[in-house]
Amino acid sequence: MPTLAALRAFEVAARLGSFSAAARALNVTHAAISQHVRSLETHLDEKLFTRAARGMVLTQAGLALSETLTEGFGMIVSGVRAITDERAHRPVNISTSPTFAEVWLMPKLGAFWTEHPDIYLQVQPHMGLSNLRADGIDVAIRFGAGQWPGLDVVPLLMSPFTVVCSPDYTEANSLNEIEDLSALYWVFSEFSSEQYAWGNRIGMDFKQQGYKELASNALTLSAVRSGLGVSIQSRVLVEDDIASGRMKVLYEGDPEGIGYYIVTLPGVLSPQVKTLRNWLLRNAEDVTTVEEIETEISEETDLL
Repeated sequence: MPTLAALRAFEVAARLGSFSAAARALNVTHAAISQHVRSLETHLDEKLFTRAARGMVLTQAGLALSETLTEGFGMIVSGVRAITDERAHRPVNISTSPTFAEVWLMPKLGAFWTEHPDIYLQVQPHMGLSNLRADGIDVAIRFGAGQWPGLDVVPLLMSPFTVVCSPDYTEANSLNEIEDLSALYWVFSEFSSEQYAWGNRIGMDFKQQGYKELASNALTLSAVRSGLGVSIQSRVLVEDDIASGRMKVLYEGDPEGIGYYIVTLPGVLSPQVKTLRNWLLRNAEDVTTVEEIETEISEETDLL
Protein backbone atom coordinates (compact mmCIF):
# COMPACT_ATOMS: atom_id res chain seq x y z
CA MET A 1 0.00 0.00 0.00
CA PRO A 2 1.13 3.58 -0.64
CA THR A 3 1.66 5.75 2.41
CA LEU A 4 -1.43 7.27 4.00
CA ALA A 5 0.19 10.72 3.71
CA ALA A 6 0.55 10.32 -0.06
CA LEU A 7 -3.02 9.11 -0.45
CA ARG A 8 -4.34 11.99 1.67
CA ALA A 9 -2.32 14.58 -0.25
CA PHE A 10 -3.61 13.27 -3.57
CA GLU A 11 -7.22 13.09 -2.38
CA VAL A 12 -7.23 16.69 -1.18
CA ALA A 13 -5.48 17.95 -4.34
CA ALA A 14 -7.96 16.08 -6.52
CA ARG A 15 -10.97 17.30 -4.54
CA LEU A 16 -9.83 20.94 -4.45
CA GLY A 17 -8.43 20.89 -7.99
CA SER A 18 -5.10 22.47 -7.04
CA PHE A 19 -1.80 21.54 -5.44
CA SER A 20 -1.63 24.99 -3.86
CA ALA A 21 -5.11 24.66 -2.33
CA ALA A 22 -4.22 21.20 -1.01
CA ALA A 23 -1.01 22.58 0.53
CA ARG A 24 -2.99 25.29 2.35
CA ALA A 25 -5.62 22.81 3.54
CA LEU A 26 -3.02 20.39 4.93
CA ASN A 27 -0.69 23.15 6.17
CA VAL A 28 2.27 21.89 4.13
CA THR A 29 4.23 23.25 1.16
CA HIS A 30 3.30 23.03 -2.50
CA ALA A 31 6.47 20.97 -3.02
CA ALA A 32 5.34 18.44 -0.40
CA ILE A 33 2.02 17.87 -2.19
CA SER A 34 3.82 17.51 -5.52
CA GLN A 35 6.28 15.03 -4.07
CA HIS A 36 3.49 12.93 -2.50
CA VAL A 37 1.61 12.80 -5.82
CA ARG A 38 4.77 11.82 -7.73
CA SER A 39 5.53 9.04 -5.23
CA LEU A 40 1.96 7.78 -5.56
CA GLU A 41 2.18 7.76 -9.34
CA THR A 42 5.47 5.87 -9.14
CA HIS A 43 4.00 3.33 -6.74
CA LEU A 44 0.95 2.75 -8.96
CA ASP A 45 2.89 3.10 -12.21
CA GLU A 46 0.05 5.28 -13.44
CA LYS A 47 -0.35 9.00 -14.23
CA LEU A 48 -2.95 10.59 -11.98
CA PHE A 49 -2.75 14.20 -13.21
CA THR A 50 -2.04 15.78 -16.57
CA ARG A 51 -1.16 19.40 -17.20
CA ALA A 52 -3.70 21.58 -18.96
CA ALA A 53 -4.02 25.25 -19.77
CA ARG A 54 -5.92 25.89 -16.56
CA GLY A 55 -3.72 23.76 -14.30
CA MET A 56 -3.76 20.08 -13.37
CA VAL A 57 -6.48 17.74 -14.65
CA LEU A 58 -7.22 14.26 -13.33
CA THR A 59 -6.66 11.32 -15.62
CA GLN A 60 -9.26 8.58 -15.82
CA ALA A 61 -7.25 6.52 -13.28
CA GLY A 62 -6.83 9.60 -11.08
CA LEU A 63 -10.57 10.31 -11.14
CA ALA A 64 -11.43 6.72 -10.17
CA LEU A 65 -8.88 6.72 -7.34
CA SER A 66 -9.94 10.13 -6.02
CA GLU A 67 -13.61 9.09 -5.82
CA THR A 68 -12.67 5.96 -3.89
CA LEU A 69 -10.35 7.84 -1.54
CA THR A 70 -12.88 10.61 -0.88
CA GLU A 71 -15.43 7.99 0.14
CA GLY A 72 -12.86 6.13 2.26
CA PHE A 73 -11.58 9.21 4.09
CA GLY A 74 -15.17 10.31 4.62
CA MET A 75 -15.89 7.00 6.36
CA ILE A 76 -12.80 7.47 8.55
CA VAL A 77 -13.91 10.97 9.55
CA SER A 78 -17.41 9.68 10.32
CA GLY A 79 -16.00 6.89 12.49
CA VAL A 80 -13.77 9.24 14.47
CA ARG A 81 -16.57 11.76 14.86
CA ALA A 82 -18.93 9.08 16.16
CA ILE A 83 -16.44 8.16 18.88
CA THR A 84 -15.73 11.77 19.88
CA ASP A 85 -19.46 12.56 19.92
CA GLU A 86 -20.10 9.52 22.13
CA ARG A 87 -17.30 10.63 24.46
CA ALA A 88 -18.78 14.13 24.60
CA HIS A 89 -22.17 12.79 25.72
CA ARG A 90 -21.14 9.98 28.05
CA PRO A 91 -21.15 10.55 31.83
CA VAL A 92 -18.10 12.01 33.53
CA ASN A 93 -16.96 9.44 36.10
CA ILE A 94 -15.62 10.79 39.41
CA SER A 95 -13.81 8.60 41.92
CA THR A 96 -13.30 9.76 45.51
CA SER A 97 -13.57 8.50 49.07
CA PRO A 98 -17.09 7.96 50.47
CA THR A 99 -16.53 10.49 53.26
CA PHE A 100 -15.28 13.25 50.96
CA ALA A 101 -18.16 12.57 48.57
CA GLU A 102 -20.70 12.79 51.39
CA VAL A 103 -19.25 15.75 53.29
CA TRP A 104 -17.85 18.04 50.59
CA LEU A 105 -18.72 16.96 47.05
CA MET A 106 -22.37 15.93 47.07
CA PRO A 107 -23.71 19.06 48.85
CA LYS A 108 -22.16 21.18 46.08
CA LEU A 109 -23.20 19.14 43.04
CA GLY A 110 -26.67 20.69 42.90
CA ALA A 111 -25.05 23.99 41.97
CA PHE A 112 -22.95 22.26 39.30
CA TRP A 113 -26.00 20.65 37.70
CA THR A 114 -27.78 24.02 37.74
CA GLU A 115 -24.83 25.64 35.93
CA HIS A 116 -24.17 22.71 33.59
CA PRO A 117 -27.37 20.68 33.08
CA ASP A 118 -25.89 19.13 29.92
CA ILE A 119 -23.05 17.37 31.80
CA TYR A 120 -24.03 14.13 33.52
CA LEU A 121 -21.84 13.06 36.42
CA GLN A 122 -21.40 9.64 38.00
CA VAL A 123 -19.81 9.70 41.45
CA GLN A 124 -18.11 6.45 42.42
CA PRO A 125 -17.24 6.45 46.14
CA HIS A 126 -14.40 4.00 46.64
CA MET A 127 -12.14 3.32 49.60
CA GLY A 128 -9.20 2.02 47.57
CA LEU A 129 -7.01 3.69 44.96
CA SER A 130 -8.67 3.52 41.54
CA ASN A 131 -6.77 2.80 38.34
CA LEU A 132 -8.02 5.70 36.23
CA ARG A 133 -7.43 4.08 32.85
CA ALA A 134 -8.54 0.56 33.69
CA ASP A 135 -11.60 1.69 35.69
CA GLY A 136 -12.71 4.33 33.18
CA ILE A 137 -12.30 7.18 35.69
CA ASP A 138 -12.24 10.71 34.24
CA VAL A 139 -11.52 12.59 37.49
CA ALA A 140 -10.25 11.25 40.80
CA ILE A 141 -10.14 13.29 44.00
CA ARG A 142 -7.37 11.72 46.05
CA PHE A 143 -6.04 12.40 49.51
CA GLY A 144 -2.28 12.44 49.98
CA ALA A 145 0.87 14.38 49.18
CA GLY A 146 0.11 14.74 45.46
CA GLN A 147 2.72 12.24 44.33
CA TRP A 148 1.14 9.94 41.75
CA PRO A 149 3.63 9.40 38.88
CA GLY A 150 2.27 9.39 35.35
CA LEU A 151 -0.83 11.41 36.20
CA ASP A 152 -1.74 15.10 36.07
CA VAL A 153 -2.21 16.35 39.64
CA VAL A 154 -3.72 19.68 40.75
CA PRO A 155 -4.20 20.74 44.41
CA LEU A 156 -7.84 21.11 45.40
CA LEU A 157 -8.04 21.47 49.20
CA MET A 158 -5.10 21.93 51.55
CA SER A 159 -7.22 21.92 54.68
CA PRO A 160 -5.58 22.13 58.14
CA PHE A 161 -5.43 18.87 60.07
CA THR A 162 -7.24 18.67 63.39
CA VAL A 163 -7.27 16.43 66.42
CA VAL A 164 -10.95 16.12 67.30
CA CYS A 165 -13.16 14.43 69.83
CA SER A 166 -16.63 14.76 71.29
CA PRO A 167 -17.07 17.35 74.06
CA ASP A 168 -18.22 14.40 76.22
CA TYR A 169 -14.98 12.47 75.74
CA THR A 170 -12.71 14.77 77.72
CA GLU A 171 -12.94 18.06 79.57
CA ALA A 172 -9.61 19.16 78.04
CA ASN A 173 -9.79 21.77 75.30
CA SER A 174 -6.23 21.31 74.09
CA LEU A 175 -3.69 18.51 73.80
CA ASN A 176 -1.45 20.61 76.06
CA GLU A 177 -3.89 19.91 78.88
CA ILE A 178 -3.49 16.15 78.49
CA GLU A 179 -0.43 14.66 80.15
CA ASP A 180 -0.36 11.28 78.40
CA LEU A 181 -1.59 11.30 74.79
CA SER A 182 -1.02 7.56 74.51
CA ALA A 183 -3.75 7.07 77.10
CA LEU A 184 -6.33 8.48 74.69
CA TYR A 185 -8.43 6.05 72.65
CA TRP A 186 -7.35 6.82 69.07
CA VAL A 187 -9.56 5.76 66.16
CA PHE A 188 -8.77 5.81 62.42
CA SER A 189 -10.00 4.31 59.18
CA GLU A 190 -8.07 1.28 57.95
CA PHE A 191 -7.49 3.15 54.66
CA SER A 192 -6.18 6.33 56.28
CA SER A 193 -2.57 7.49 56.35
CA GLU A 194 -2.96 10.84 58.09
CA GLN A 195 -2.12 9.38 61.49
CA TYR A 196 1.37 8.57 60.19
CA ALA A 197 1.80 11.82 58.30
CA TRP A 198 0.52 14.10 61.04
CA GLY A 199 1.01 12.04 64.20
CA ASN A 200 4.62 13.14 64.68
CA ARG A 201 3.43 16.75 64.67
CA ILE A 202 1.72 16.11 67.98
CA GLY A 203 4.45 13.85 69.34
CA MET A 204 2.80 10.52 68.49
CA ASP A 205 4.28 7.64 66.52
CA PHE A 206 1.31 5.58 65.41
CA LYS A 207 3.57 2.90 63.99
CA GLN A 208 4.40 2.14 67.62
CA GLN A 209 1.34 3.52 69.42
CA GLY A 210 -1.77 1.36 69.33
CA TYR A 211 -5.05 2.62 67.91
CA LYS A 212 -8.43 1.27 66.88
CA GLU A 213 -8.86 0.71 63.14
CA LEU A 214 -12.38 0.90 61.72
CA ALA A 215 -13.60 -0.21 58.30
CA SER A 216 -14.26 3.30 56.95
CA ASN A 217 -13.81 6.94 57.86
CA ALA A 218 -17.57 7.32 58.12
CA LEU A 219 -17.52 4.81 61.00
CA THR A 220 -14.53 6.63 62.50
CA LEU A 221 -16.35 9.96 62.49
CA SER A 222 -19.44 8.33 63.94
CA ALA A 223 -17.33 6.84 66.74
CA VAL A 224 -15.81 10.24 67.51
CA ARG A 225 -19.23 11.94 67.55
CA SER A 226 -20.45 9.27 69.97
CA GLY A 227 -17.65 10.06 72.39
CA LEU A 228 -15.76 6.80 71.87
CA GLY A 229 -12.36 8.29 71.08
CA VAL A 230 -10.07 10.82 69.41
CA SER A 231 -9.02 11.05 65.77
CA ILE A 232 -6.88 13.13 63.42
CA GLN A 233 -8.90 14.45 60.50
CA SER A 234 -8.63 16.93 57.67
CA ARG A 235 -10.66 19.90 58.92
CA VAL A 236 -12.77 20.00 55.76
CA LEU A 237 -14.31 16.66 56.78
CA VAL A 238 -15.31 17.76 60.29
CA GLU A 239 -16.17 21.43 59.73
CA ASP A 240 -19.90 20.88 60.22
CA ASP A 241 -19.32 18.74 63.31
CA ILE A 242 -17.15 21.46 64.84
CA ALA A 243 -19.64 24.20 63.98
CA SER A 244 -22.54 22.24 65.45
CA GLY A 245 -20.66 21.38 68.66
CA ARG A 246 -20.68 17.62 68.03
CA MET A 247 -16.87 17.75 68.01
CA LYS A 248 -14.24 20.03 69.49
CA VAL A 249 -10.71 20.72 68.30
CA LEU A 250 -7.86 19.72 70.60
CA TYR A 251 -5.16 20.67 68.09
CA GLU A 252 -4.95 22.21 64.61
CA GLY A 253 -1.90 22.29 62.36
CA ASP A 254 -0.68 23.10 58.88
CA PRO A 255 -1.25 20.21 56.43
CA GLU A 256 2.24 20.66 54.89
CA GLY A 257 1.19 19.65 51.38
CA ILE A 258 -1.06 16.79 52.43
CA GLY A 259 -4.60 17.25 51.24
CA TYR A 260 -7.06 16.61 48.43
CA TYR A 261 -5.91 16.68 44.81
CA ILE A 262 -7.66 16.50 41.45
CA VAL A 263 -6.08 13.67 39.47
CA THR A 264 -6.57 13.05 35.74
CA LEU A 265 -4.86 11.06 33.01
CA PRO A 266 -2.18 13.03 31.14
CA GLY A 267 -3.13 14.63 27.84
CA VAL A 268 -5.92 16.82 26.55
CA LEU A 269 -9.04 16.81 28.72
CA SER A 270 -12.51 16.61 27.20
CA PRO A 271 -14.51 19.86 27.48
CA GLN A 272 -16.79 18.22 30.06
CA VAL A 273 -13.90 17.09 32.29
CA LYS A 274 -12.20 20.46 31.95
CA THR A 275 -15.42 22.22 32.96
CA LEU A 276 -15.80 19.98 36.01
CA ARG A 277 -12.19 20.44 37.09
CA ASN A 278 -12.37 24.22 36.84
CA TRP A 279 -15.68 24.24 38.71
CA LEU A 280 -14.17 22.17 41.52
CA LEU A 281 -11.28 24.61 41.81
CA ARG A 282 -13.61 27.59 41.97
CA ASN A 283 -15.53 25.93 44.80
CA ALA A 284 -12.44 25.12 46.86
CA GLU A 285 -10.50 27.41 49.18
CA ASP A 286 -6.78 28.11 49.55
CA VAL A 287 -5.75 26.93 46.08
CA THR A 288 -4.00 28.57 43.18
CA THR A 289 -6.16 30.49 40.73
CA VAL A 290 -7.66 28.54 37.86
CA GLU A 291 -5.68 30.60 35.33
CA GLU A 292 -2.35 29.80 37.01
CA ILE A 293 -3.20 26.11 37.21
CA GLU A 294 -4.23 26.07 33.53
CA THR A 295 -0.82 27.53 32.64
CA GLU A 296 0.98 25.01 34.87
CA ILE A 297 -0.87 22.04 33.35
CA SER A 298 -0.22 23.34 29.83
CA GLU A 299 3.50 23.64 30.54
CA GLU A 300 3.67 20.16 32.07
CA THR A 301 1.76 18.66 29.13
CA ASP A 302 4.22 20.18 26.68
CA LEU A 303 7.00 18.25 28.42
CA LEU A 304 5.30 14.85 28.15
